[in-house]
Amino acid sequence: MSENCSLQYKILTDAASDLTDSLVADFPEVQVLPMEVVVGGVSYNYGPGGNLSNQEFYRLLKQGKRPSTSQINPSCYLAEFTKILDLGYDILYLGFSSGLSGMYQNAEMTAEILSEQYPQCKIRCVDTLCAAPGEGFLVLEAAKKKREGFSLDDLADWVELHRLQVCHWFTVDGLSYLHQGGRVSTASAVAGTALQIKPLLRLDNEGKLEVAGKPRGNRRALLELITKMRKQWNPQISKSVAIVYSGSPEQVKSLCDTVISQFPDAICYTASVGPVIGAHTGPGLLALVYRGNQR
Repeated sequence: MSENCSLQYKILTDAASDLTDSLVADFPEVQVLPMEVVVGGVSYNYGPGGNLSNQEFYRLLKQGKRPSTSQINPSCYLAEFTKILDLGYDILYLGFSSGLSGMYQNAEMTAEILSEQYPQCKIRCVDTLCAAPGEGFLVLEAAKKKREGFSLDDLADWVELHRLQVCHWFTVDGLSYLHQGGRVSTASAVAGTALQIKPLLRLDNEGKLEVAGKPRGNRRALLELITKMRKQWNPQISKSVAIVYSGSPEQVKSLCDTVISQFPDAICYTASVGPVIGAHTGPGLLALVYRGNQR
């Protein structure tokens, strides 16, 4: 056990954030914890050093394989947190929304146990109330604040204060995966398929996934994403905009071009959504994530 934790700290998050090696390459202070994903009865490891890529995950879905995800359990948190503490770092854990998973509660329980074993160290866990692209977006925003000199407690307080500024808007190809996950009824799924419904989803203030609209066709769905951004995005808070996808390259390019042309101040980056949200939305997801005055 480390005798004394330094004033340095690491920002930890989970693989549900979809932060790839390339996205965190400039932020060595950010560490991503892997997660288990089961596809077609086969268990995979998703995240750094894992054996399941986003491309392979969606390829398996297209073959008809059924996906499920497992939250990080307390024993895994215990092992990962201990490694960081023994290296002399304090920990700020920014977790996947408690409205969608029990991972945050598992991390909190682990932090309480380790606080007794490492009384000289600091561990704070914050519920981001964000999911996948939004969670990753908020972690990167927090990492920038750390670079500005925020202490661990200051940064934890900042995340709690600003997390509901992160707006998540998704559209997906259809309702079948939402039906499998119990988000919509069988009747809605059948009718939606017949009418070419492209559900509009968002995360609410409790961090829960909500069907917010049912536009018909890809064009109307993309227009809805842009309309929401025009109403909510506040570039004075942050110019960063994440364009997130599991859809076709043509749809991604169309959305990117539209955002760049209509919001010239936006600093855009693209990210692929992984299995944790993909298991519930299926392939064909497009999302915009940004900070605004409210969700």
